[in-house]
Amino acid sequence: MRGPLRRAALAAAAALAGCMVGPDYQRPGVVTPDAFRYEPKSVARTSDTEWWKQFGDPVLESYILEALAHNRNLEVAVANVEQAAGVLTTTRSPLFPQLGYQGDGARQRTNPFAGTRAAGIGVQEFTSYSVIATASWELDLWGRIRRLTESARASLLATDEARRGVVLSTVASTASTYLQLLGLDEQLATANRTKGAYGETVKLFELQFKYGQVSRMNVEQARSQYETAAAQIPVIENQIAQTEIALSILLGRNPGPITRGKPLKELALPAVPAGLPSQLLEQRPDLMQAEQTLVAANAQIGAAKAQYFPTISLTGLYGGASTQLNDLFKGTSRVWSYGGSIIGPIFTGGAISGQVAQSEAGQKAALASYLLAIQNAFGNVDNALVSNQKLAEQLDAQNRLVKALAEYAKLARLQFDGGYTSYTTVLQAEQQLFPAELNQATIRAQLYSSYVAIYQALGGGWVDKADELSPQPVAGTLSPEERKEAASQ
Repeated sequence: MRGPLRRAALAAAAALAGCMVGPDYQRPGVVTPDAFRYEPKSVARTSDTEWWKQFGDPVLESYILEALAHNRNLEVAVANVEQAAGVLTTTRSPLFPQLGYQGDGARQRTNPFAGTRAAGIGVQEFTSYSVIATASWELDLWGRIRRLTESARASLLATDEARRGVVLSTVASTASTYLQLLGLDEQLATANRTKGAYGETVKLFELQFKYGQVSRMNVEQARSQYETAAAQIPVIENQIAQTEIALSILLGRNPGPITRGKPLKELALPAVPAGLPSQLLEQRPDLMQAEQTLVAANAQIGAAKAQYFPTISLTGLYGGASTQLNDLFKGTSRVWSYGGSIIGPIFTGGAISGQVAQSEAGQKAALASYLLAIQNAFGNVDNALVSNQKLAEQLDAQNRLVKALAEYAKLARLQFDGGYTSYTTVLQAEQQLFPAELNQATIRAQLYSSYVAIYQALGGGWVDKADELSPQPVAGTLSPEERKEAASQ
C-alpha cells in the first residue's frame, strides 16, 4: 500500500498548491468626507462606552440589560448565526477525505437449471457477509470548494454582523421607547394639571353665575377649556399604553405595566460622541454585513468558473467478504480497491456560462448595495447630528414660548379679575399655553432620543460591550479577532 499512499500524498500536495479560479476580493475604493457636515465643535471620546448610563437613570440601565438578555429578535439572530455556521461546516467538508463504512449480510439460493429437466440438481444455498470501509476525496485543484467555503465563511460573517446590528437596534429602540414613555408621562401630567385648574375655574364661575357676577357665556367658555383638556387625556393614555406594550415586547416580556425611574426633566444629557466618516466602515455592523455579502458574492464567481474544469476524485475501499461470519476478518477474506475518476464538461448548453453570468451580476449588485449602504450611513450620522442641534434650539425656543404664554395667561387673569378685560382674553391666552406645554414635553423627549440616534448611527465600540451582555451563538461562530481580520480585508 506504500505506492497508493505515496501517490495520494502527492495528489494532496498538488491540490493544496493548485490555483483558485476567479477574482480575489479587494475592498473597493470609497471616497469618504473629511468630517461630518453637522458635527458640533464640542464632542467627546465616548462612543466606546455604555452610553445609556450617561442618562443617569438606573431603571433605564436595567431595561437595557433585560432587553439584551431576553429580546426575541436577538434570539432569532443568534439562531441565524448558528445556521450559517452549519452551512459553512457542510460547505467546506469536501476539502477533507470522506470516510465511511458499509456492512452487508445476505442469504441466497441459486438454481442454474431452473426451468429444465435438470431443475433442482444444481440448487445451492449460501450466506455471504461483508464489512467495507470506504474513502473518497475530491482534489480541489481549481478552487471550487475553497471558493464556496470562502463564500460560506463570508455569509457567516455577514449573518453575525446582522446579529450585532440587532444588538445595536435593540439597545437604541429600548432607550428611545423608554424616553418616549417619559415624554408621554410629562404630557399626561400637564394635561391632568391643566384639567384640574380648569375644573376649579368652572366651579368658581358656576358659583359666580349663580349670584349674577359672570354671564352664562363665561361659564361655558371655562367649561370648553376643561373639556379640551379632558379630551386630550385619553389620547395620551392610549399612547402610553401602546408604548408600554412596545417596550414590554422589546424586553422579551408579555405586555404589561412598565416601572419608571426619574422624570424626563431630571435625566442628564449625554455627550455627543466624536467620530470620523472613515471609521464607520469598521464600526457599523450594517456596513460590515454589506461588505461580507460582497465578499461572498465575489467568491461565487470563482466557484461558478471552476465548473469549466474537470473534477478529480480519489476513491478506495478496504474490508472483508466471506461466506462464513467467523472467517470475515481473516487474511484470506480481505478485499480492497483504489482508483480515481475525472469528470468534466464538454457541452452544457450554457448551463455553466449562465451560472457565471449570474454570479457576476450578483457581485455587481452586492457592490452597489455596499456603496449605497456607506452613503446612507454618512447621511444617517449627519441627520442625527443636525436633528440633535436643531432640537436643542427648538426646545430653547419652546421653553421661552411657554414662559411667555404662562406670563400672558397670568396677566390676562389678573386683568379679568380686576374687571379690565373680558374672559375671552384669558381664554385665548390659556388656549395657547396648554398645547405649547404639551409640545414642550414632546420636543424634550425628541431631544433625548436624538442622542440615542447619534450613538446608533455612529456604531462604535459600545456595540462590542453590549454584545457581551447579549445571548451568544453556541457553536461555529467567529472570534472578535476573526471579525477584525475580516474588517481589514
